[in-house]
Amino acid sequence: MKKTNAARILDRMKIGYELIEYKVDDEDLSAVHLAKAAGIPIRQVYKTLVLEGDKNGYFVCIVQGDDEIDLKKAAIVSGNKKVAMIKMKELEPLTGYIRGGCSPLGMKKSFPVFIDESAFKRDLIYVSAGVRGMQIRLSPLDLMIACHAKRGEIT
Repeated sequence: MKKTNAARILDRMKIGYELIEYKVDDEDLSAVHLAKAAGIPIRQVYKTLVLEGDKNGYFVCIVQGDDEIDLKKAAIVSGNKKVAMIKMKELEPLTGYIRGGCSPLGMKKSFPVFIDESAFKRDLIYVSAGVRGMQIRLSPLDLMIACHAKRGEIT
């Protein structure tokens, strides 16, 4: 199994994790499909969303795979008045990642990261390893440390 930039970052920080591979369906990149393909409970799968705020620019939210982000709550935790999801065509130039393989670790630039409070009810969660077909399993507290993230109610 080839290590990704996200995994190398965790190695450098001496943070424990496990890489989990799964079969990708290019027609269905949803977190729900990923959970089924990887045999992971959907409540432990967390997706990485990139947003732009009217005051503080780009930021990242990590939310449960079967949940929807609340843009008003995301605006509050990020210090913005209004926020919106970025356009899909902006994702790769901005982060270096493609849809279905966007990790909160190892983006081209460092953006503020916010992890939904629901993650902290679990011992382990799964986030993208930075490529389609691979997830990283780690504790939400370790992810928070690795991303220099803040926690908040964003769903």
